[in-house]
Amino acid sequence: MSSRRANAPEVRESIEAKTASVDVEMKDTPDDDVDAEGDPDVDMDAEGDEDAEGEEDAEGEVDDEGRPDMYRLIHNLSTYLCSVQDDGEQLAAGFQRIPNRRTLPDYFEIIAEPIAFSTIRGKTQKKQYGSFAEFVKDVAQICHNAQVYNRPSAPIFGAAVRLREILVQELKKLVEKGHINANDAQLPDLGELPPAEESPPAEDDDEDEEDEEEEDEDEEEDEDEDDDSDDEGGRRRGRRRRGAGRRDQDRDYEDDSHKRRGRPPSVLTPNEARIASLLKGLRKPKDDAGNLLVHPFEKLPDKAAVPDYYTTILNPIALDNIKKKAKRKKYQSIDHVLQDLNLMFENAKRYNEDDSEVYKAAVELQKEAIFLAEQEKAKPDDDFRDEDGKLPLAEIQHNGQSWKVGDWVHIRNPNDLAKPTVAQIYRTWQDRAGQRWINACWYYRPEQTVHRYEKHFFEHEVVKTGQYRDHQIEEVLDRCFVMFVTRFNKGRPRGFPLDKEIYVCESRYNEEKFTFNKIKTWASCVPDEVRDKDYEMDLFEVPRRMKKIPSPIKHLLREDAKETDELPKPTWGSPNAPPIVGAVHRRKREANVSEAHLFFRFFCPAMPCHDSAGHRCIRYQQTNALHNPCPPTPFFLSQLQRLILDRDSCMPQAFFRLTLLSHATNHNFLGITTASAHPSATSHVGGPTT
Repeated sequence: MSSRRANAPEVRESIEAKTASVDVEMKDTPDDDVDAEGDPDVDMDAEGDEDAEGEEDAEGEVDDEGRPDMYRLIHNLSTYLCSVQDDGEQLAAGFQRIPNRRTLPDYFEIIAEPIAFSTIRGKTQKKQYGSFAEFVKDVAQICHNAQVYNRPSAPIFGAAVRLREILVQELKKLVEKGHINANDAQLPDLGELPPAEESPPAEDDDEDEEDEEEEDEDEEEDEDEDDDSDDEGGRRRGRRRRGAGRRDQDRDYEDDSHKRRGRPPSVLTPNEARIASLLKGLRKPKDDAGNLLVHPFEKLPDKAAVPDYYTTILNPIALDNIKKKAKRKKYQSIDHVLQDLNLMFENAKRYNEDDSEVYKAAVELQKEAIFLAEQEKAKPDDDFRDEDGKLPLAEIQHNGQSWKVGDWVHIRNPNDLAKPTVAQIYRTWQDRAGQRWINACWYYRPEQTVHRYEKHFFEHEVVKTGQYRDHQIEEVLDRCFVMFVTRFNKGRPRGFPLDKEIYVCESRYNEEKFTFNKIKTWASCVPDEVRDKDYEMDLFEVPRRMKKIPSPIKHLLREDAKETDELPKPTWGSPNAPPIVGAVHRRKREANVSEAHLFFRFFCPAMPCHDSAGHRCIRYQQTNALHNPCPPTPFFLSQLQRLILDRDSCMPQAFFRLTLLSHATNHNFLGITTASAHPSATSHVGGPTT
């Protein structure tokens, strides 16, 4: 035994030396945690034990006469319900906040009384409960809403059922202790659950996801985009999709074969499934007191609290590091993950005393890990097929090349062999007959969309759709590449063959409404597996000018087209290919896509000044302020002479063209006379718009 180990503290409460447990702090889940795709997140630690949940019950404090305070009872019980865990996850994590009305409008058509634990906390703080029974009704409503909106197979549905059971158990305890009467503990009858239907196409999944990513940008949060929440409604597993909106969408296609097919659910390859099973299995062993043996290995010790650990252990690693690597598909085999697990256990045995609880736990868990690994390796790959017989593949070898998730491809287009379908691979698998398949997201060319006849597109532009289609690997013709608009003018992917097509993407295309929505976060448009991967670029000496050209199907506009016409439909051909051709119309331009006029608000005073060249300009002070005591003044603008943005927080200095729309040729704007723009210092308007 080394002297360092002999001098180490006797009590080690974390992986090798953590000394304090962390209290669960419940916070409202932000809207952008919602997973609009309905993809179940692969959680490698989901096999916890219910017995290892909160150690305290929901009993409230009592007053001097021994009677419980109602709001103290409500606070304690709601806090307990929010902290209770099942399979290592908080059951109420998905019920902390009401879904976003803008991203999930159908939720508010289906659910008559939306409510979440944030609602309960607000009512408790404001003392708005007239009786304890009202609180019980609210919690029951949360569970009922989740069961109404989601399918029984959804994890959030099961969480609601389990949470309701725990609520009943805690209410029974409070009745037995005399803190509430039996009537207050009765759960109200909120009606029968509607019959479950098969999962419908995720019709607006990609738009929902973009909204979440944009909100994430606006709030400047640093949360990992893969870490999706089980937020109720966010899973898009609705039992029903009621209302006229869905019926209207159904009429947008002449037959069902052309309807959008949502993003495929996440699946595990046999290797990934084996690793997941191994990590889950390590959460089962317990000590004599019923505590999970794996608990001290969850995280590394605090460097400030235990500095000598990091001088002793050269390669520190904890279970949360291993789970992250597994989730990001860093392990090539179960033996690979077993190496990290053995390193973790050997570190614990080296640092801790032989007779310590952590040492003993490391020995037992190391044996268990080896046993589980051998057990998983003995399983044939066929054991991991899904209910449809699909066997997920890490990659597909075809025509001497490897094809995997994230690859950009050209797929044979039976409607026009000269224009292959631009797509990105999302899934790869093999069916029972041995046929290999991919699921890919289609990107449309401008001529395959429906748009206003005046619309312009970038050269080589494509738009992301909500079409995720299955194709046999033989339909893949070759590689291509799609770059986000912010990078396209700066360079090209390093090492990408010069004879392959490279496209630029700026927008999503909504096939039900025939609208284009600018993409703000490119990571939301690619598969989860490649979101944290970037590609190197060979940069141009100077950024290239990006030119927009008129619609390639502008000539298809009918001579008698009017602004009041119905939206035209695309012309469909083969059921598993983009439209043969889109369509153009003369309908009024939507307010949010106007290219001629922008609605500009100055949230802070604009100040007259001169730039370095002596030109008159407007200096606009950008600040962090979210509220301006002075109401902003709106101005309609088309061309902007010059606008300087002072960098007070996040916006860099920039110059813009500006011409005020007014009846006068020269319009005095905040004491500055606008004049013709100086051609050497102008660019597109990029200031705040509404």
